[in-house]
Amino acid sequence: MFFKNFLSRVLALVLVVVVGLVGCSSSPSGLSGNYTEDTLAVLENIRTAIELPSDAPEKKETVTLVRQQISDYASRYRRNDKTAGLRSFTTMQTALNAVAGYYSSYGNRPLPEKLKNRLAQEFKQVEIAIKRGV
Repeated sequence: MFFKNFLSRVLALVLVVVVGLVGCSSSPSGLSGNYTEDTLAVLENIRTAIELPSDAPEKKETVTLVRQQISDYASRYRRNDKTAGLRSFTTMQTALNAVAGYYSSYGNRPLPEKLKNRLAQEFKQVEIAIKRGV
């Protein structure tokens, strides 16, 4: 009986430690928490995913990373009062919604030229707004 109680307590302690370590680990998408750095990193990864040909071996992994980063980025900065009202964030959110919507509807298919052009324009606007600090 003593051994059973001891074993259950040790198991509970191990589970608490594991959950604590896993829960406190950094974001799997690689976001740092710095708004400017994260925005530029997500932009660069989206550009990479868009420019990769559909038959590239790393296309699937890149799109998966981009989808994870979009989700993490939006959830991290949407409710932050300092970033949610910035012009760069609202423009970025518009672009992210377009990319996420396309990938959830059409998977790994290449983006149409019209959407690529719109995203390129929005990305430029985001970069300009970040340089200005708005």
